[in-house]
Amino acid sequence: MDALVAGLTVFVLAVFVGWEVITKIPPLLHTPLMSGSNAMSGITLIGALTLAGASEDHLSGWVTFLGTLAVIFATINVVGGFGVTHRMLGMFVRKK
Repeated sequence: MDALVAGLTVFVLAVFVGWEVITKIPPLLHTPLMSGSNAMSGITLIGALTLAGASEDHLSGWVTFLGTLAVIFATINVVGGFGVTHRMLGMFVRKK
């Protein structure tokens, strides 16, 4: 139970800090920063895959569910980030 409370505390703090950081970024910098965060999203995806495959404790159903949910969200983030990067780089192509 202590591990669950500690995990939830870290999660809530991470959500709060992430929200505060993201809302303070001006829109002009958002696209370059998003394209630069693809590497971090890839690391998140690897961690989510590891979590989804873990089933050693009595909470394995929840762990697998949350890991699968994390894989889905991290994949959406990676694909969206690459899409935005591709679109942003397309703006710099010289027109004929």
